[in-house]
Amino acid sequence: MFDRRLINNFDWILLATLVVIGVLSICNLYSATNTIRSMAGSQVYVKQICWYTIGFLILLLVTTFDYHILDRFAYPVFFISLIVLAASLKMGKVAYGSQRWLSFGYFSVQPSELVKVSLVIVLAKHFSELEKHRLRDLLRPLVLIAIPFIIIVHQPDLGTALILLIVSFSLVVFVNVNWKAILIFLSTAVLSAPFFWIILQDYQKKRIIAFLRPDLDPLGAGYHVTQSKITIGSGLLWGKGFLKGTQTRLNFLPQQHTDFSFSVFAEEWGFVGSAILLLLYLFLILWCLNIARNSQDKFGTLIVIGIAASIFWHLTINVSMVTGLLPVVGTPLVLFSYGGSSVVSTLAAMGLVMNVSMRRFMFQE
Repeated sequence: MFDRRLINNFDWILLATLVVIGVLSICNLYSATNTIRSMAGSQVYVKQICWYTIGFLILLLVTTFDYHILDRFAYPVFFISLIVLAASLKMGKVAYGSQRWLSFGYFSVQPSELVKVSLVIVLAKHFSELEKHRLRDLLRPLVLIAIPFIIIVHQPDLGTALILLIVSFSLVVFVNVNWKAILIFLSTAVLSAPFFWIILQDYQKKRIIAFLRPDLDPLGAGYHVTQSKITIGSGLLWGKGFLKGTQTRLNFLPQQHTDFSFSVFAEEWGFVGSAILLLLYLFLILWCLNIARNSQDKFGTLIVIGIAASIFWHLTINVSMVTGLLPVVGTPLVLFSYGGSSVVSTLAAMGLVMNVSMRRFMFQE
């Protein structure tokens, strides 16, 4: 029988926040692609509307079942996502020098977005079953993290691979693993840095060098971030107005509907508009953390913490990237940049957050 308390505990504030971000995203994408005369460019914001519609339907669907079911199916779901991810290396569509999309007619799907969610779930299951967290307890998580990380780096997609590592480490810190184990983990990562430099693609190395010395190649590897900073700076305090950004209109800014969508928004709405957008994301993250704090079981808490960490790091890395504080690593602004797989998987993850919030009363009886 349906429990009416689920409706009473439905998180309308969280849903409203997601809707507002979605509306801003679609309006921004319309502006970013308004000067692209090709049919593909003019349909970007229409596709985003479709993806958002699908994503919100999945969000509502995810809230209908008890999230504790995932405790039993965490590993099967994770391994299925790995199989789909591995399939992209053989059957994936190549775009922008990466083989990370599976094409299904009119739409393309990025399997690594599914892995982001499934990895959070499987790590939440692992850490929720342990009372003490020692070095040996990190061995299984390290394997679970390493497999998708290696596949994604091979695609190559450095941005997504880094997000997997950072979000996973955020969970490790939260579950209060012994600090000696964390220091050993970090030392291993630092010692492995030369190896990661070797496996980087040439264009990725050039972007890192351009970050350290942007004057070396201003029209090549340093062009993206240079134009992005000019675009953001030209917005000044109040911005130039909707559809009035000159950098965007004249197509000086590359990838203005994906990785650099925040730059488009900053030019049109200025510092004030950018601050409001960032405050929306801050509110979303803090609201998720409040849900995690009020969750009555460890599994639910860790799921919400992992999803909140994913949104936080996407936001931090993207904004730092487009403002020149970090190298360009191809990390989009979650729920804002164009990307169907990202929107759907993120909204599905937010459905899990709502699921945890709606069922907190089950432990209060």
